[in-house]
Amino acid sequence: MNITFYGHACFGIEINGTNLLVDPFITGNSQATHIDIETIKADYILLTHAHQDHVLDVELIAEKTDATIVSNYEIVMYYNAKNLKGHPVNHGGTFKTDKFSAKYVNAIHTSSFADGTYGGQPGGFVISSGNKSLYIAGDTAVTMDMKLIPMTTKLTASIFPIGDNFTMGVEDAIIACDLVECNKVIGCHFNTFPPIEINTEDAKKQFSIKDKELTLLAIGESITI
Repeated sequence: MNITFYGHACFGIEINGTNLLVDPFITGNSQATHIDIETIKADYILLTHAHQDHVLDVELIAEKTDATIVSNYEIVMYYNAKNLKGHPVNHGGTFKTDKFSAKYVNAIHTSSFADGTYGGQPGGFVISSGNKSLYIAGDTAVTMDMKLIPMTTKLTASIFPIGDNFTMGVEDAIIACDLVECNKVIGCHFNTFPPIEINTEDAKKQFSIKDKELTLLAIGESITI
């Protein structure tokens, strides 16, 4: 899996020539102005929930790429009404292709569109392909439901929000590592807006003290797991 960070909580994931895009919020992010949205590839767009800082660029990218939107029922129906393709899942369900699977798992947060439309219950995804599995927590508090994930899946890495205020912060993300039994973390949902600004060097130090690895990618940077 090749993972590219597009800022905030948006990631591109390339798996054997198939391109997934998670929570596209690029044009509204002042820190991502160097990202050319026209060049982003997407066969599937995975959405954890409906907040604007996760779905702002869905329509633009889906119309350009003809991507299939994968999310909860309410979110997919919202975009179906706009003549965009989608496949609905719900918590515990798995979307499967010949290249990857994406299981929709619990998250503790809220979910609504900018126009006030209800966005269903928030979630995260466990993406698996071959012997690699990536947990994308979405916007969430730390939750004991995370303990269910390693009962069926050995994770290669996890993407956790670490900015606090709207999601779990660094200390809770470290606890989440133990719950999901994965010490390799890619951080997101930090430093985009004043309420979620953190000291990144201190965050990496806190992870290191607990024998865990926190990777903070620059916007546009990629990593392979």
